[in-house]
Amino acid sequence: MIIFRRNKIIFVAITLFITVCACKKDLNDDENVSPTTGSRTELTIDSLFLYAKEIYLWNDILPNYKTFSPREKYTQIGSEINALNAELFDISQLKINENTKLPFEYSYTGTPRYSYLETNFNHNIKAGIKTISNTKNSDIIVSYNNSVAYLAISSFPKLDILKTGLDNIFIDIAKNHPSTIILDLRYNRGGYIETTEYLANLIAPSKLNGRIMYTEKFNDVLSTGNTKILKYQPYLDNNGNYVKINGRQATMADIDFSEKGNTYHFSKKGKLESIENIYFITSGSTASASELLISLFKPYFNVKTVGQKTFGKPVGFFPIDIDRYSLYLSSFLLKNADGWFDYFNGIEPNIIVDLPSSPILGDPDEIGFRSILFDLGTSRKHASKTKDASPKIKKIKIETNLLPKETLSIENRFKLK
Repeated sequence: MIIFRRNKIIFVAITLFITVCACKKDLNDDENVSPTTGSRTELTIDSLFLYAKEIYLWNDILPNYKTFSPREKYTQIGSEINALNAELFDISQLKINENTKLPFEYSYTGTPRYSYLETNFNHNIKAGIKTISNTKNSDIIVSYNNSVAYLAISSFPKLDILKTGLDNIFIDIAKNHPSTIILDLRYNRGGYIETTEYLANLIAPSKLNGRIMYTEKFNDVLSTGNTKILKYQPYLDNNGNYVKINGRQATMADIDFSEKGNTYHFSKKGKLESIENIYFITSGSTASASELLISLFKPYFNVKTVGQKTFGKPVGFFPIDIDRYSLYLSSFLLKNADGWFDYFNGIEPNIIVDLPSSPILGDPDEIGFRSILFDLGTSRKHASKTKDASPKIKKIKIETNLLPKETLSIENRFKLK
């Protein structure tokens, strides 16, 4: 789950009639003009397609309104929500990944891999990637000696929950000047990107200050500022107040969607400066913010992944309010400093390991940990002859109030132009 920070934005629901009718007057291509009259369901179905034409990451594959004919296709499908989900699924299956010969949003569930629709949306929840949390709290397992530091982190909750713990952990680790750090993310489905960034800045040396960490790339319509419909979604400040720009109310159309405006850089935290190698223990549950952490380090470190292939989620989105629904369409790619983002099918492990179902995390004899020590040319037997033979193992339990079901915790950091 990737969850965004910086300028928090709250979008208020706009009446469907105003949103749909107003935006249609701005479309110049007659083939993209939908009827201004119709039932509530017909107008909602139209709106979903018209927004996709502007903000969907792969909008280049979408035909015009007349060709797609959304209301003719979907108004006869049972309930309104079923009709909308059917439309969303069809939109999401049009762009084919040439590497896999399957749609980018293909999944075995019959629903889009990334995009989705919510009925009971919360206006304080506004951008991110939906994932499933399988834990009610976050345990940080720490194990280290004079050359290797190990951290198992089960999720990335809000930074204020983990910051003190992470700071204290890295104060201890820095004293030993390890050259290798192991990040065990086998259970980490993601979380808040501000926490991911903070952890990256604790690990990275000062020489990376100012270097690119990652970039968000939107489609051409958004990145060039040519969106028309988004001006009907208001921009509010962190306190939920309207924002004035050039004497008028700011809208989402005033957001800077350019790559330059959505590029983030390293800013060193803590005193750890000795890391040369980074290992990640991963599984099919390693997703979004966890995958981003792996990706952003690749241009700068000797990075290896151990275990199993990750989930594959290099995209993010922001919500659009349409009547009683909140629509989340895949809207941008997450690129590292080398421009790499192509892990839609997961990040393949450098060292394939069948991870156990009930591991003792932090134990050098656990197969994931042991495989890394072997790759480093170290073993516990060899280490027993040295003064750092007994690794210091700590377990820090941090309550995060995550629910054991689908969750969506969101940060917002959109900036006005």
